Amino acid sequence: MNVLLGSLVIFATFVTLCNASCYFIPNEGVPGDSTRKCMDLEGNKHPINSEWQTDNCETCTCYETEISCCTLVSTPVGYDKDNCQRIFKKEDCKYIVVEKKDPKKTCSVSEWII
Repeated sequence: MNVLLGSLVIFATFVTLCNASCYFIPNEGVPGDSTRKCMDLEGNKHPINSEWQTDNCETCTCYETEISCCTLVSTPVGYDKDNCQRIFKKEDCKYIVVEKKDPKKTCSVSEWII
């Protein structure tokens, strides 16, 4: 019984940690293109089974039937919102949390969501 309970706890933790924000785009191919490629939302072509990062901090993969894109950004939610603020650093695709009074000092964060 303890093994089953332990396995369920590990599985629940794994599912929680892997709950990324993703979306899918059907791959209808590129009109007039004899080779199968994916066309992303910006009109760029990508070979089947290729992976790339977008300007919106997402990682996308081209499959024969779809494009799968998932966010790379974790959002801080467990921090002192009265004394701290979150700042998005697009060049790094991440948030930092700093003090409102002194933005050179970072704040501790206890929870992040994807």
